[in-house]
Amino acid sequence: MKIFYHLMLFVCFINTSIVQAQNNYLQNYFRNPLNIPMQLAANFGAIRTNHFHMGLDLRTNSLENLPVLAAAEGYVSRIKVERYGFGNAIYITHPNGYTTVYAHLNKYFNTLDEYVKEKQYKDEKWEQDITFQPGQFPVEKGQQIALSGNTGGSAGPHLHFEIRDTKTEECLNPLLFGFAIPDNIAPIISGVYWYDRRFSTYEPGANAIAVKKTGSGYSADVIRVNSPLISFGVKAVDKANKGFNLGIYQAELLMDGKLIYSFKIDKIHYDDTRYINGCIDYTKFIRDKMGIQHLADLPGMKLQNYSTPNLTGVINLQDEEVHNIEMVLKDTKGNTSRLTTKVQLNKTLEKVSSTGKTVTPNEGKTITTENTEISFSKNAVYDAVNFNAYEKAEADPNAASNNIVLYNSYIPVQDEYTLKIKPNRKLTNAEKDKAVMVLDYGSDKNVVKVKWNNDWAEGKFNRLGVVKLLIDNALPSVSSGWAEGALVNIGSLLLKGTTKTGDIVSFRAELDGKWLRFARIKDNFVYTFDEKCPKGSGSHTLKVTTSNTAGNTNIQTFTFQR
Repeated sequence: MKIFYHLMLFVCFINTSIVQAQNNYLQNYFRNPLNIPMQLAANFGAIRTNHFHMGLDLRTNSLENLPVLAAAEGYVSRIKVERYGFGNAIYITHPNGYTTVYAHLNKYFNTLDEYVKEKQYKDEKWEQDITFQPGQFPVEKGQQIALSGNTGGSAGPHLHFEIRDTKTEECLNPLLFGFAIPDNIAPIISGVYWYDRRFSTYEPGANAIAVKKTGSGYSADVIRVNSPLISFGVKAVDKANKGFNLGIYQAELLMDGKLIYSFKIDKIHYDDTRYINGCIDYTKFIRDKMGIQHLADLPGMKLQNYSTPNLTGVINLQDEEVHNIEMVLKDTKGNTSRLTTKVQLNKTLEKVSSTGKTVTPNEGKTITTENTEISFSKNAVYDAVNFNAYEKAEADPNAASNNIVLYNSYIPVQDEYTLKIKPNRKLTNAEKDKAVMVLDYGSDKNVVKVKWNNDWAEGKFNRLGVVKLLIDNALPSVSSGWAEGALVNIGSLLLKGTTKTGDIVSFRAELDGKWLRFARIKDNFVYTFDEKCPKGSGSHTLKVTTSNTAGNTNIQTFTFQR
């Protein structure tokens, strides 16, 4: 029987390889992973903060616990359990060289769920990343593997579904695999922008052009520019017949009938997904919540398999003639939108200067203030930045430095930079041990434990904003939703976590001296009653130990009856 099974896998691999060679992507090999029609809440390549969306978000009609099915035969090769990100996820490796991923799940199928639970209790750790051998959990096409949910970094019930190349781990666009999702709607264009490329797309930034709907296409009046070196960006969304605003799959830019730039989002590796910040107008996206995609390369954007090689999209206007511009946008079904306009150079040019401490792509740079040192790698920026760093007073009595203003939060960085801060006073060893750096980037804060290099505190960040050195002696804590000693008849225990600065980075719960499995949901901790604490088991003591980013540890006890 085993020989027959492996022979069938081999035949399947050969047959599907032929289909793949003919069509580039396998057609109709994978089935819908839900029992309801596929409707998209998000597609592959949609714009997200600091990353492309790497799969399909399938709508579950705002419901949880829908059956999730294996898209094809294979075996469970990996599971993840994590607070953010995928939440609970299953990876299935298939015999044709692909792996499918199913995320934000509530529960795995029974035998797998029990295996994971036993591992969690053995490790005394809720978060898990487990890999499996082919014979441990084989699955058939259409077999139920999980229940859908809303776990991890999910904003509402749905199923996140990915198709990956097993060998390279690149995420592939699932819409290229022949799923039956009706779509006869072309992309919708709502804005066109031009950028002065003599120095940087960030300065002075986007220049908006009004767009008009003209019949089946779009147009704009003649674009008169005051720079001979320009590029364009487009604001657009795609839509399936039912669903949300989706990302653009493919775009082309032509001048005087000649193709000068194109991009197509077929595959992306997670190692490269942050390069989205060099494909969009990051400032507009973060500050104004506008998704504008560049129709040109930025010098520090190194995403592979995205834009056509040797076509930069940067236009060098050599004359004051009127030139024809055409933008062509397509979805995976071939639905197409076109925008036509013209561009003309006005030679009354404004002077462009690069002042200040310029950070440029492909060159490392260290910038200093009186009490700080900021070190950028050669991969730090996508376009030139007139980087301005300075210090200003901080009134917080727990602060051990001035506020360090690092340009502004509307300019992206690709990788981590190193920030060194010299405290504004002599710190004791105890204070050093509780020192953190706090980066405020407007919409949120990032807090890291510092490392000490003599009298300099060091931290790493991958966003810009305002940073300060803080001494944090405050204890983290959790609060219960029941009165001490009360009888708890509901199905779970909920503990709400709080900490003044940073995050609760360590949580341990013990029921009557034994580790108890609490799941973490954002800042809350939830235990669902099971055989570890059955009804009628009497009085119990719950001991909870938490630690925060600074390393402050708190031990609390709660009592209840069951």
